[in-house]
Amino acid sequence: MEILNNIWNTLCTPNILLLDIISIPLMLIEITLNMFLFLSIMNFTSTKKQKFIYILLNWLVGILTMFIIPRPYNIFVNYFFIILLQYLVFSKPFLKSIFSSVTTLVIYNLIGLLISKPFLLVFQIESSQLNSILLYKLIYLLIAYALNLLCIFIFKNINTKFNFPDYIDNENKSNIIITLCFGILTIIIQSITLFYYVDKLPIYITFLNFLIALIYFIISIYSLNKSFKLISTTQKLETVNEYNKSLSILKDNIRCFKHDFDNIVTTIGGYIRTNDIEGLKEYYLQLEDDCQRVNNLFLLTPNIINNDGIYNLLIKKYEKAESKDIKFNMTFLLDLTKLRMKIYEFARILGILLDNAIEASSEADEKVINLTFKDDTENNRQLIIIENTYKDKNINTEKIFEKGVSSKENHTGIGLWEVRKLISKNNNVNLHTSVTEKYFSQQLEIY
Repeated sequence: MEILNNIWNTLCTPNILLLDIISIPLMLIEITLNMFLFLSIMNFTSTKKQKFIYILLNWLVGILTMFIIPRPYNIFVNYFFIILLQYLVFSKPFLKSIFSSVTTLVIYNLIGLLISKPFLLVFQIESSQLNSILLYKLIYLLIAYALNLLCIFIFKNINTKFNFPDYIDNENKSNIIITLCFGILTIIIQSITLFYYVDKLPIYITFLNFLIALIYFIISIYSLNKSFKLISTTQKLETVNEYNKSLSILKDNIRCFKHDFDNIVTTIGGYIRTNDIEGLKEYYLQLEDDCQRVNNLFLLTPNIINNDGIYNLLIKKYEKAESKDIKFNMTFLLDLTKLRMKIYEFARILGILLDNAIEASSEADEKVINLTFKDDTENNRQLIIIENTYKDKNINTEKIFEKGVSSKENHTGIGLWEVRKLISKNNNVNLHTSVTEKYFSQQLEIY
């Protein structure tokens, strides 16, 4: 009986040191719930290793700040590391990570606003007692954790669809970041209010505060989602416009072929009747070039190149090559929705490599670029191969990746250096550069 009495006294007696010690294992539960809420909001996938690293690093940061920085200011440092680690560990796009992180912290603070004042009233205690008496703190956390689990269940089981575009221009990106920063500032102010004044304010004020905060964040999230939809729609319209251009060019090419069909057949017949095989071969090669152009235009459709950003990029590079009279041959056998790297980084690498290929081949006697996208299932890799003819036969395939090195006049030599930097950030991506007598080749491998 005495042991039970001692335990009860320990639970009911203010003891901040004991509370800090108990907070260390409880922090693991809080971080885990925060992680699952973050992942469920945007429906992110993750590995067990990523989850373990995230929980461990956040836990160590939480322990460190708890003993170094006074409350509630340690919470803000923890918030910063939560956002940073969610971005770094789970390797999701920056804005998506920030959006999901802020939404997670908003939900966590709204739960605090909702239950703090009623809890103090039911148990007839002050906030100082809540933050120093273990029994009250455990009951409070149990309720908060239960509500967090409820939120995770809701996000996992309802179709919460945020139309986050793959690419956002700088102006829209700035507006979204400013909105999210205001969201973080609001969270900080609410946290300070909750910590210092929750027991001093009437319940109707705290409830009104909760409602205003809830409405503000619902409107903010709704507005952001509308902005995402608008950006996605704008990108789709750009894709449709580019596709219409391709269709128009394709239509003109087919009409030309149809118009010249009799002449083509008659010319082939002439070579056959005179048994001029060499002449027929030469004529066929010229005819094949025109057929390849039509074939490329058939490939340049959003249904085959199933990413709006990459589709628009390839259209622009194709038009640029055509304007320089470069023969641009393309094979596309890859599902971009299953690409195993960030689309933003992939687009930057592809754009730089194609720009270099266009520049180099435009100076060659024979102007040719061969671009291949394919899924190498046998070796569990995705391949993008860019081959181009070139003039300078003394290329050093290692030195060209150094900063400031370029074989072209008035060029900074930043492009390939930037490519190497981007590839080094991804441990599943390789770039192999090779040179033959005819072609300079870049082979991007994504495992």
